[in-house]
Amino acid sequence: MSLTDAVLTDAVLSGAAPEELARAPLPGTYTAAHLRVEDENVFARADSGADKDVRRTLHVGEVPMPELAPDEVLVAVMASSVNYNTVWSAKFEPVSTFRFLRSYARQGGWATRHDQPFHVLGSDAAGVVVRVGSGVRRRRIGDHVIVSPAHVDDQEPATQTDGMLSEGQLAWGFETNYGGLAHYAIARASQLIPKPPHLTWEEAAGIPVCGGTAYRMLVSDRGARMKQGDVVLIWGAAGGLGAYAAQLVRNGGGIAVGVVGSERKEAVARRLGCQVVINREEIGIGQDTGDDPEQAVKAGKRLGAIIRREVGEDPHIAFEHVGRATFGISVFVVRRGGTVVTCGSSTGYHHTFDNRYLWMKLKRIIGSHIANLQEMTECARLFEQGRIAPVISEVYPLAEVGEATRRVQLNQHIGKVGVLCLAPSPGLGVTAPEQRARIGEHALTPLRSFTAAAAG
Repeated sequence: MSLTDAVLTDAVLSGAAPEELARAPLPGTYTAAHLRVEDENVFARADSGADKDVRRTLHVGEVPMPELAPDEVLVAVMASSVNYNTVWSAKFEPVSTFRFLRSYARQGGWATRHDQPFHVLGSDAAGVVVRVGSGVRRRRIGDHVIVSPAHVDDQEPATQTDGMLSEGQLAWGFETNYGGLAHYAIARASQLIPKPPHLTWEEAAGIPVCGGTAYRMLVSDRGARMKQGDVVLIWGAAGGLGAYAAQLVRNGGGIAVGVVGSERKEAVARRLGCQVVINREEIGIGQDTGDDPEQAVKAGKRLGAIIRREVGEDPHIAFEHVGRATFGISVFVVRRGGTVVTCGSSTGYHHTFDNRYLWMKLKRIIGSHIANLQEMTECARLFEQGRIAPVISEVYPLAEVGEATRRVQLNQHIGKVGVLCLAPSPGLGVTAPEQRARIGEHALTPLRSFTAAAAG
């Protein structure tokens, strides 16, 4: 770290006043987790089933500090977290993210900064605003914020209805450069949400991508519109998305039915609010289930029988993000008139299913992506009220981001994996200790006992 870098960093860590932060000089470079364009073809000759270890392509080192656009802010990132798009990026699948950066840069103007021989990753961040562009109105230096991954063009007409419908909408730190897995990050002012003051930096950093996405999928009028009493099937109920989905279903008066892959994860899903938890082995999802509609129907019948035995009826909603391996099962198993809401495809994008069960039973498939700023704000409010708890289960320093991402790649984690950036240790950033005490540590740290047990 250079002397110039240290001045601003020290000011941030000491809780300096906004005036002091504004006076501190910006560093010319900063430390960031990034990809390098020369690594694009590292896995090009690997077989489809080969282990594309993300640690080979994730680098931590210095990158140049970019100039700030008028509608942007510079955030000193205290903590971030790993999402599956970090895994995709580091594997250069399904395409190299440098293609996204080049495409964005073709818009010209400030967008050209993003086309670099490096790509700073990270779609989550919690930190302190240290600079604001000349056009920023609602954010100030010194604000504690979390950063939404929805990077939208607020001058596009569709954005005024729903930012996620914008043709210019991009996933920050995935389809743009200068993301959150770094000491500093560039974000548009329209991405910022006040940080819940009772949460630590790493707890808050685990909210935006998975919390906002789950909220839009289930609660928003643009998602499945979950009602009280709805039975909701949640694939991967102990992972980042599933962990928030389970809590949203519980708090919304629904019945969460979680599917997980181990006994440990069964206990986690129950702790988070699933009334019924099913191990994948009970369903019998095989290698060819995602490619064979007949096998998917058979697995769906087994799953449906278990759900009806436990709750007495078929699911109203299937919460999908697994993709190829489970999508055909989801289409089959939801009730007549039911909904499959999907936000991703971690096992593959090409889905095969028997369409008769969709059209003849009047089911719906809804595509959902991240969340708009209003939805993200509503979601953060639930955290501030203590109705939803963070699901950070383990924390790594930025220098070990490769190991953290590898855990997610191999599905060895529960909840969310946090990454400390400028924060020197976990547990910092709480500015409302009375509120935290009122909600209670047990309620705020639902995965702590599982993490401690694993460590022991």
